[in-house]
Amino acid sequence: MTNIESESVVLSVKDASVHYGMVQALRGVSFDVPKGKIVTLVGANGAGKTTMLRAISGLVKVSRGAIQHHGVAISSMQPHEIVRRRICQSPEGRGIFLNLTVEENLDLGAWAAPDKSAYKVNLERGFDMFPRLKERRRQNAGTLSGGEQQMLAIARALMGQPELLLLDEPSLGLAPQIIEKIFEIVQRINREGMTILLVEQNALQALQIAHHGVVLETGSVVLQGPTRELLASDEVRKAYLGE
Repeated sequence: MTNIESESVVLSVKDASVHYGMVQALRGVSFDVPKGKIVTLVGANGAGKTTMLRAISGLVKVSRGAIQHHGVAISSMQPHEIVRRRICQSPEGRGIFLNLTVEENLDLGAWAAPDKSAYKVNLERGFDMFPRLKERRRQNAGTLSGGEQQMLAIARALMGQPELLLLDEPSLGLAPQIIEKIFEIVQRINREGMTILLVEQNALQALQIAHHGVVLETGSVVLQGPTRELLASDEVRKAYLGE
C-alpha cells in the first residue's frame, strides 16, 4: 500500500518525528491528505495519533521532517498562525470552555475566520447541523451532556471556516446513538467539500467512512492506503477490528 497520489494535496507530512524529552512519540511519519477526502489515522492507544494532530496544529514541534500546507512548511509556525491558514481542530476531550455559554464558545471559534461577514451564516449552519446547540445557545457549556459537548467542539471548529478539519476522537465516551449522529455529521461535512483528518478509537467505523487510512504503531506508519484495501487486510482485521 502506498501514499496517496493526488494533484491536489492539502496537507503533506514528510518524515516527521516528534520527541517529548527523551521519548520519541513519532518516528519518520509520512502521508498526504488530498482535497475533499477523509483520511483517518488508526492504531492502538499510544501509537502517536493525537501527537500527529498536535504537531499539525503547532502544539508540539517536529524534531525532524516537515509538515506542509499546500507546499508551504508550517512546522515552525505558531498555533494561531496555523489556524489562520484555515486548519482547525476539534481536540481530544473536546476542550470547550465550560463556564461560557454555547454561543460564546462558538464566537471564540470564529476569531480567525477569514470572512467575518459570514459569521451569522456560519452560526446558523452550525445550529442547523446540531439543533440541540440552538436550543441551548444561552446555557453554559458545562451543563451540556457529553454528546452535546462534542457537537459544540465540532461546531466551534467549523466557525473558523476551515479548509482542513482535524477531528481527534470525536466518539470517545459517547453512547452508540450519539456516535452514529456524530459520524453522520462528519460524512455530511465531507460531502459539502470539507477535507478531514480523523483520529478515532473505533477503527472499523473510521475506516468505513474514510477514503484513505494510515495505520500507526508505536509512532511509525506500518500500513497506509485506500480504506477498502485496509479493510480487506488480514493484518488490519486481526490487529484492529477484533477478528
